[in-house]
Amino acid sequence: MRKILLLTAFYLLLTAVLIGCAGVSRRPPRPPKGMSGIYHRVQKNQTLWRISKTYGVELERIARINRLADTSRIYVGQLIFIPGATSQAEALSLPTDFRDRGGDFIWPLKGKVSSFFGMKRDEVKNKGIYIQTKKGVSVLAARSGKIAFCSEELKGYGKIIIIDHLDGYSTVYAQNSRNLVNLNQLIKQGQLIAKAGGMGRSDKPELYFEIRKGHKPQNPFFYLP
Repeated sequence: MRKILLLTAFYLLLTAVLIGCAGVSRRPPRPPKGMSGIYHRVQKNQTLWRISKTYGVELERIARINRLADTSRIYVGQLIFIPGATSQAEALSLPTDFRDRGGDFIWPLKGKVSSFFGMKRDEVKNKGIYIQTKKGVSVLAARSGKIAFCSEELKGYGKIIIIDHLDGYSTVYAQNSRNLVNLNQLIKQGQLIAKAGGMGRSDKPELYFEIRKGHKPQNPFFYLP
């Protein structure tokens, strides 16, 4: 009986310790010596891109200082060092209308990411991500903008759509089974633009998705909630 009581007490103590540790955020790497700034604690639905826009600091700089890898997702409670900032930003919400040129991004569809940004696939480095899906699933505009490119067959991409978000950013949706928009058409965020299901370089249906800043591909995980 004494042994059982001791084991029970041990497991209760261990559980308490684990629960306590779960609520503690990992502190990011220390910034370069002499660099001023503050730590921002990530809240629900905040993205690295939204944080960078709010504080007015380049996303790439925040990612580099905090040593965020290409496959990194930021998480609720995480502490992100913001160089040069002097006070916490309160409002981190952004408009989501193409006329405002600055809204957040959303996922084009739900599914498991099968190949990440920067990884090699068939000896080619990914400039975006591959999302597993099923044929006929709706592909939605990740952000409002205008259809800048729409093709029924582009080598290596199949049926492809590119949306210009009118602020230097664009998104790419490839390996579609059907394109449902026209060139120069204005698109609202969340609007149906295509049906998924093209095979591309895989033997299973996937959506290939990119976010570009100018002509430079970005890590979608830094932009998507």
